[in-house]
Amino acid sequence: MSDSNATVVLSQGQGRTIRVIAWLGIVGGILLIVVGIVAWIGVSTQLRAENITIPDDAMAMQGQQVTGPISAYIQADVINHHALEATDGSTYAELDRDDPARQTVMTASFLRASLFTSVVSFGLALFAAGVGVLFILFGVALNVLVPRHRAQPAPATE
Repeated sequence: MSDSNATVVLSQGQGRTIRVIAWLGIVGGILLIVVGIVAWIGVSTQLRAENITIPDDAMAMQGQQVTGPISAYIQADVINHHALEATDGSTYAELDRDDPARQTVMTASFLRASLFTSVVSFGLALFAAGVGVLFILFGVALNVLVPRHRAQPAPATE
């Protein structure tokens, strides 16, 4: 039978170790959030510097500049659509080596890969920030669960 009101007694050293781990988690979480934000801003700035505008035949965001993960994905999709249109639906691997469209499709493939790399980078930045939030929450929870030991008053002597 388990007692739901069980108490765990920690030595002063154990409590101190857990609090240090908690604070390391909080600091690590803050660093992960900062790194995630810096990565997001860096990738977004680089995409913005390319000055890519989503064409009118895109599935969404027509006329907008590529600056984030959704617009990068949409632009990659448009490039794929245009490349397949230029080859009557054939991919790079399906084209003959001497096909004049092969260079165009290869360039489109490289552009798509670059855009998808930025989409993945945005995802990793968001993941890092999310893990940072969890680290902070776990650190705070540990600090709440393991309060500081207070000095016990010396026993009275007679």
